[in-house]
Amino acid sequence: MKIDFYQILVQIANRLGPWLFTFISRAVAAGYFLFSRRTDESNRLYAALYPEKGPLYHRWCTWRQYQNFTTIHRDRFLANQGQPALFTTDGWERLAATIGGSGAILLMSHLGNWEMAARILMQQGQDLQLLLYMGLKEKEGVERTQKEELRRAGVTIIAADQSQHSPFAAVEGIRLLQAGGLVSMAGDIVWRADQRRVPVTFLGHRAYIPEAPFIFSMVSGAPILVFFAFRLGDNRYHVELSEPITVESVNRAERGTAIAMAAQHYATLLEKALRAHPLEWYHFSRFIDEQPAQEQSTG
Repeated sequence: MKIDFYQILVQIANRLGPWLFTFISRAVAAGYFLFSRRTDESNRLYAALYPEKGPLYHRWCTWRQYQNFTTIHRDRFLANQGQPALFTTDGWERLAATIGGSGAILLMSHLGNWEMAARILMQQGQDLQLLLYMGLKEKEGVERTQKEELRRAGVTIIAADQSQHSPFAAVEGIRLLQAGGLVSMAGDIVWRADQRRVPVTFLGHRAYIPEAPFIFSMVSGAPILVFFAFRLGDNRYHVELSEPITVESVNRAERGTAIAMAAQHYATLLEKALRAHPLEWYHFSRFIDEQPAQEQSTG
């Protein structure tokens, strides 16, 4: 029988209070910080973000990053205890204008709390149609619980297998957009080795982001809204939505250029948001190349 440590922790915290949840999750995060090789990727990113600082500062940023990540689990716990998130917004009217009309592609990122962003969306009304594409992992653990809770909140989820590609999953998203609904996709993570991706410049380095959101926009005519939810305190967030990014359907020869421009626009917005909220970067896999983009182009 498989033991679900996360569920056991939730049950104990239900009786003793969220302080226990916070204490244990922070201890687990400290363990990952000390023993996980993924901290090297965070150190590299903070070195690119703060090139004028030394390695100890980059390491301190990584420590804060890992500790801040635990707030995602704490706020999920509070939300499941019947405490909906409080939030302020910037650009919400841009989203409201698309609902029931053109629909919109919400481009979320591993910066801030995208899960809470989805919950906040569903708080706005039961008639809202939201489809969320998420990666499917072999050993999901907490991610499986995360999906189940989002489904209970009213979010339709399509789990994209990292080893397979289903055209039917894309068709469902296009249909929902054409019906005026919202489709949410991660803009900063490539799930499969054979997944089509677009090179962009990020922090002076080359990075790769998935092409799918921009193809969806081109095919459906729906605009892309870059969506962030930044934490202000316990279960309190500030939601930011960008100006619409459109990828017009052009002739085949110009499609690559149109997609590349839209992808770079997103990368620029992501970098700006990262500089404003550097310790809420929760992307723990490799995102930027080793060498700066200038060195790659001249090498």
